[in-house]
Amino acid sequence: MNLLCESNQMTDYLTESDIIDFSHPAIQAAAQRIKREYDDEQTIVKAAFEFVRDEIDHSWDIQGSLVTRTASEVLQHRQGICYAKSNLLAALLRSLSVPTGFCYQKLTLGDTPDTGYCIHALNAVYLSSLERWIRLDVHGNKEGVQAEFSTTEEKLAFPIRSHYEEIDYPVIYAEPNAKTMDTLANNTDVLTMYLNRLPTDL
Repeated sequence: MNLLCESNQMTDYLTESDIIDFSHPAIQAAAQRIKREYDDEQTIVKAAFEFVRDEIDHSWDIQGSLVTRTASEVLQHRQGICYAKSNLLAALLRSLSVPTGFCYQKLTLGDTPDTGYCIHALNAVYLSSLERWIRLDVHGNKEGVQAEFSTTEEKLAFPIRSHYEEIDYPVIYAEPNAKTMDTLANNTDVLTMYLNRLPTDL
């Protein structure tokens, strides 16, 4: 897929916000631990990706109830849905001066279209060593879901099934989609939100 940047300014993919709150001491500590252990761009990005993918639970997978939104909340509570987990990866990498954005897919909520549709969040990361963006999916691996760090081919959690009218959106956004963030802000129970209140389009 040919990815398209929403902004031509790379600095837009490095900014902090109330959601991507990378100045938070816990975010800084986690980022610096990664930086101390790994010394080149690709291994740093891979380590940050695998940390969020593996060490932060997807709220639905653990049948949690707490809704997290900001990067620091996700890190503190060690859980979040894809919208929240992508915020944490963006915060960690932006704090390490790695440009990071947000991409989206439209997927069936369950296995088939009769279950309805939802928007799924990914990250896009700019690797200066390769002079290009790659997409990463921190959803969390489980049976039937195997997302990996790769610079040669995309290994995302959910391949698009066009015959089910699923969509892979090509735009790399500098900030998380407003609908997804409003959903997290306006709900207090993950299970009810996940089944009934996720946005179905951008």
